[in-house]
Amino acid sequence: MRKYVLSEGEIPKKWLNIAPLLPEPLEPPLDPETKEPVSPEKLTVIFPEPLIEQEVSDKEWIDIPEEVLNIYSLWRPTPLHRAKNLEEYLGTPAKIFYKNESVSPPGSHKPNTAVAQAYYNKISGVKRLTTETGAGQWGSALSFATQFFDIECRVYMVRVSYNQKPYRRILMETWKGEVIPSPSPFTNAGRRFYEKDPEHPGSLGIAISEAIEEAATRDDTKYSLGSVLNHVLLHQTVIGLEAKKQMEEAGFYPDVVIGAVGGGSNFAGLSFPFLADKLRGDKPDLEVIAVEPEACPTLTKGEYRYDFGDTVGLTPLIKMYTLGHDFVPPPIHAGGLRYHGDAPLVCKLYDLGYISAVAYKQTEVFEAAVTFARTEGIVPAPESSHAIKKAIDEALKCKETGEEKVILFNLSGHGYFDLSAYDKFLHGELEDG
Repeated sequence: MRKYVLSEGEIPKKWLNIAPLLPEPLEPPLDPETKEPVSPEKLTVIFPEPLIEQEVSDKEWIDIPEEVLNIYSLWRPTPLHRAKNLEEYLGTPAKIFYKNESVSPPGSHKPNTAVAQAYYNKISGVKRLTTETGAGQWGSALSFATQFFDIECRVYMVRVSYNQKPYRRILMETWKGEVIPSPSPFTNAGRRFYEKDPEHPGSLGIAISEAIEEAATRDDTKYSLGSVLNHVLLHQTVIGLEAKKQMEEAGFYPDVVIGAVGGGSNFAGLSFPFLADKLRGDKPDLEVIAVEPEACPTLTKGEYRYDFGDTVGLTPLIKMYTLGHDFVPPPIHAGGLRYHGDAPLVCKLYDLGYISAVAYKQTEVFEAAVTFARTEGIVPAPESSHAIKKAIDEALKCKETGEEKVILFNLSGHGYFDLSAYDKFLHGELEDG
């Protein structure tokens, strides 16, 4: 078979929280003023209480509300594909599978948490949400989700992506999202950079600062984050929970699980349910690989320490691998991976040796993307293409060794709004960043 599809009734009814399974506790976020663990009261300025409860929960399983499941059913469960054409093209004995999150209405994995966050804000009486977006996938997802709950949505979009991807902006506006290029003149955080250079390319860290500042200064507004935090990764585990059922249906368990990493949400979503088996000791030989751009190599070259999650310093201090909160990555086309740090849960697993990481250049990632498009038919997002590149490399290793490994990766989104980048690559004009 080439495709494994579950019924609507098989959408997971609970999210998996991997935090209780860690061999040692996750370091708490710190108040930058006191250097003590941040109090829940301070977090309520920007987040509703139900999400704060999930952020610090020690429960392994958390129920998915019926209202969220109803919206999930618009596109979930997503299919698991066997990439047989790619296998044949590579001449590998490996078996390559991918979870296809590109079938959601916004075209990526992001609505798995956007719908959940919009729901919890709605039942908490929130009228407006602010957020940031890099490539536009998260902003699209939150704009999509908030319309179901009659919540206003303002998106600060990293300027380089705002300029590169106008159709993402149009998509957000179609779903009633208001899109602001960041850095902007509308916040103190943005003005610091905008006044020096109105064409500043921006970064996720700057956009986060702008969105948080607005949320913290308005009583009717909360902030919504598309990656990094525990509750975001929690919501994404529907991906891996479905994939486990589908791999069982296919008759295989992966030897290697691969995901692209910017903040860590799509990687965690696919890998955490499998990593739970490794943490329990059931699958000690499982390889889990995070893939990042060489232009923003947080896991492979960052320092593991406390740092701000944003550029200006409005967030609590978070223990993570970081390139420094003032780091502004080059304007690569994988905008969703241009973040100076990573999710604390992902960083903890990396530090403890449960996962590994690799970084690639932009041109080699797009070469893999075109190979995938020409064999499997789907034009992948630049972010997802990092995972594809590693999957191809692993499959080629199997070609050399004769091993019949089972490789699973997350196709976290499609690239149909990224065709300008493909145009540059196909004409030899893409930078090697």
